[in-house]
Amino acid sequence: MAEDYLPPEVWTWDAASAKGFRLNRPIAGATHEQELPRGQHPFQLYSLGSPNGQKATIMFEELLAAGFTGAEYDAWMIDIMAGDQFGSGFVSVNPNSKIPALLDLSGPEPVRVFESGAILLHLAERFGAFIPGDAGGRAECLSWLFWQMSNAPSMGGGFGHFYRMAPVKIEYAINRYAMEVKRIVDVADRRLGESRYFAGDTYTIADIANFTWLHYFHTSNAYGGATKFLDIPSYRNVDRWVCEVRARIPVQRGLRVNLTAAGTTRERHSAADIDAAMAESP
Repeated sequence: MAEDYLPPEVWTWDAASAKGFRLNRPIAGATHEQELPRGQHPFQLYSLGSPNGQKATIMFEELLAAGFTGAEYDAWMIDIMAGDQFGSGFVSVNPNSKIPALLDLSGPEPVRVFESGAILLHLAERFGAFIPGDAGGRAECLSWLFWQMSNAPSMGGGFGHFYRMAPVKIEYAINRYAMEVKRIVDVADRRLGESRYFAGDTYTIADIANFTWLHYFHTSNAYGGATKFLDIPSYRNVDRWVCEVRARIPVQRGLRVNLTAAGTTRERHSAADIDAAMAESP
């Protein structure tokens, strides 16, 4: 990629030369016919064990652990490297072709829900759980929920792409997104210095949403080196909070669903299935 590149007056897509963008294209819609599987449980989740996908599986596992038996779900693996997200069945559930996507079959008619924040909010309202009941608490919870949704593209498609996936290392791009990720983590660190959880003293969907990405950068060595590169362990309040949330058994279960390396791609199940996979996998 030449440093003296000048954008044309009108951009055109050259698929043959779009290195580093094998699964990206400037148009929406399905590329092939592919039906989605369906199980017998009230909720059908089509996802992947990535930070965005883990939000939904953690929420389901939290609901089940809290005694909401109506939250049983089938978790179906969507292999984004194989292009499953562009199949006609998946696009019918999420026109944006991104995971996670959910079919709620608990009512008289199927309800589709896409975007991880929307899924968390839908389930919280459906079961009346993990969201404050008072106006002030709800507003605080939703503010931090949507704050996280707005930040995920910077942490993933921005920083992650230029730090790890781009065919060439561009110092300006890496510095630009490194600064933004550190700013985001600093916002979280300051908030968690004020309160136990994001919305106050109670664990909510705001914590579930923020946990998967902050855990990825804090614990999972994001993008093969970002944890050290960004000095994430220096954010002590984030460290305390990540460790506390990570200790929750439903969170540990939710992190294990639809991870191909861990062998947990399967139809849902029971909590014992995930516990068995946890015991077999590092």
